[in-house]
Amino acid sequence: MIERRSGVNVRSAAGAPHSDRSREVRGTLERLEAELASLGSACVAFSGGVDSSLVLAAAARVLGPARVVAFTAVSATYLPEELQTARDLAAELGVRHVVVETHEFDEPAFTGNPRERCYFCKRELVAEMVRVAAKTECSALLDGANLDDLGDHRPGMRATAEGGVVHPLLDAGIGKVEVRRLSKELGLATWDAPQQACLASRIPFGEPITVEKLQAIGAAERVLHELGFRQCRVRHHGSVARIEVEGGDLGRALAARETIARRLRALGFTYVTLDLEGFRSGSMNEAPEDEAPKEQAPGQGAACGGPASADAGA
Repeated sequence: MIERRSGVNVRSAAGAPHSDRSREVRGTLERLEAELASLGSACVAFSGGVDSSLVLAAAARVLGPARVVAFTAVSATYLPEELQTARDLAAELGVRHVVVETHEFDEPAFTGNPRERCYFCKRELVAEMVRVAAKTECSALLDGANLDDLGDHRPGMRATAEGGVVHPLLDAGIGKVEVRRLSKELGLATWDAPQQACLASRIPFGEPITVEKLQAIGAAERVLHELGFRQCRVRHHGSVARIEVEGGDLGRALAARETIARRLRALGFTYVTLDLEGFRSGSMNEAPEDEAPKEQAPGQGAACGGPASADAGA
């Protein structure tokens, strides 16, 4: 269990004196706690990922579990495995967990997949979050945005700003490295979890988002997880599956290429490729803004058929 007090037991790290490590971690924690202390109560946008788990745990420590609500939005872009992880951590922290189904697929501006796609998805999520916060009498809305998120294309940040969402990690000047280090020191099981992202982020901008495509992506990533690739993505380029694994895993992926290709073709992809640059978050943002991929009508082409099951890997 996680200690619910304003300190933290600091373990020494290789290459750093215990006292220096202790002061550094305590300083980071104190900055985060200072951002939370005056809120009274909070509804936390909680996916079960590394960042939102830290915010939820810190809020429970500072405000008390009874004054914190974990809010999880589920849809075809979110995986059952992720939901179970979120349920488990919320129960461990002793906070109320509210799960709401969102309906971003009813919004053509989302399914059309423009570069501002995340704004429309996040706007739906924040609207639901506002309703939950009002019902549960939470005075603040929180999310897990951190310092490193400022360096990428994040249109969803505009939606959270419009909804009055507070970013305690960002406001405390905490980036991804500190998030993981502090999560480890607090004993959170998510401290070394792979990066998560909405499944829609695997589809190139301008190509329509369909449930079938998301199912195919999720099933393909599950194949890679089963083969031992922990941090990976399968990018959906029509009939082509472009695989990203971490740089150190490229050789292993090549060695397993026959198995990977066979299993992904069984999911409906015609071609299976390995990206030689390896895994990188937000790689879809690398495409030129004026690049307009030819759209394929839903249900047409090998990759639109999708697997039989909606289950997927993150």
